[in-house]
Parts: sequence; C-alpha cells; structure tokens
Amino acid sequence: TFEEAFRGVDKELDLNLKEECETCHGTGAKPGTEATTCPKCGGKGQVVYTQQSLFGMVRNVTTCPDCNGTGKIIKDKCPDCYGSGYITKRKKIQVSIPAGIDSGQSVRIRGKGEPGINGGPRGDLLVEVIVAQHPKFQRQDMNVFSTESISFPTAVLGGEVRIPTVAGDVMVDVKPGTQSGTKIRLKGKGMPSLRSQSLMGDHYVTLVVDVPTKLNEEQKAALCAYDQTMTGKERPKDKKHKGFFK
Repeated sequence: TFEEAFRGVDKELDLNLKEECETCHGTGAKPGTEATTCPKCGGKGQVVYTQQSLFGMVRNVTTCPDCNGTGKIIKDKCPDCYGSGYITKRKKIQVSIPAGIDSGQSVRIRGKGEPGINGGPRGDLLVEVIVAQHPKFQRQDMNVFSTESISFPTAVLGGEVRIPTVAGDVMVDVKPGTQSGTKIRLKGKGMPSLRSQSLMGDHYVTLVVDVPTKLNEEQKAALCAYDQTMTGKERPKDKKHKGFFK
C-alpha cells in the first residue's frame, strides 16, 4: 500500500523455486548410475568450429549440442527430475521492502534465485514492487500531492485547517483572502529517500474553496449585506435571486 511504501514493510512471498533433486543429488542420473563425459566436447560443454570466410579461417565457439553445455551425457535419467538435477518446490520467502520504495523498483534477495550451473552458487531473486494507488495522495518521486477543500469563511477570513499527510494530520494556517487553487508546501512531509531515510520529500496541497450550495435565510441575508457593502447596491429580493442558493 501507499502507507507501507512510506514506512517500509516485511512481506512473505509464496514462490515456485528450483531445488536440488534429493533423489539424484543434482546429478540428473538415475540412482545407481553415473553421468558420463560427453565425447563430443570432452566435458568442456563447448565445441569449436572452424570455417572459411573472406578474411580467412574463423573459429566459432558454441554450446555443445549433445550435452547442452553440461559436459555430461546422462543415459539413465533420474525418474524424479528427468535428468535436470532439479525439482520445483513451493517455498515461502521473506522480503523486507524498504521505506521510500516506488512502483517499478526492485528489491534484491541474495542467494534465493536459480541454482548455479554445475554446482555453482545460487543467483539472486529480484522482486519488482507495485505500490497500490492511494485514493487521496499522488506521488512524484519523493514528493506527494493532494487536494483539500476549505470552507468559504476560512478562505475569506483565514484560519487553521487540518491537512492529512502520509505521515499523519498536520494543522496549517490559511491566510485571509486565500483563493481557490492556492498551493501550500509542507516541507519534509513527503516520502523518504531510498538512499537516506533522513532525507524526506515534500507534500504539496492544492486548496479548493468549497462554495456553499445550501444556505438558510439568515446566511443569505448576511451574504446580501456583504454584497451591498462591496457594490453599494441593494440586492433585489425577487424569487429569481432568492433561488441562487438552493
């Protein structure tokens, strides 16, 4: 989730991983038999071809087609792994997702990848992270963006409003006469950096003035009085104007 990407989280993955076959112990040969050295490549796993070209004789090195690069020929294959030396098992892997991770970035788990060739060490497992979208916040790199409604009186007179951030609610002072579309920067309230957890992005809030659509008679009268002080004209009290606010 968006919040988990902010603070970091441990996840358990259920994966299909290759493991050494317990029947043949990774040889690929049927118990009681042994793999023999490939006669074509001499156990090297590669063969060299020499061919004539416009520039003279050219040597090409390629994977041995008889042993597929293993250097061994298995006549009697293991009945469990069918000669591969490996079987697939369902395993649970723990992965620590660091704070500040973003969609498309990967976490490396060392030694949990595919088995190495000819008994070599296992490779690494790369886990690509997809961060779920948040209903209120949008993210760009380390910065977070959101939109917050403020009341008409607060926009005119100013006041304190509560702004939700991924780190928690923050009280913000709104200046008198704030216009709809005004942007406020909340320094250090964005996402943490992957390189340094002490380095934080910012949260940018766009304020939208919430114009009232339902007013009682007292509220309408107050607005009409305000309008008269601004224009010097008395507002007509007919039904058409009266129905401006529903």
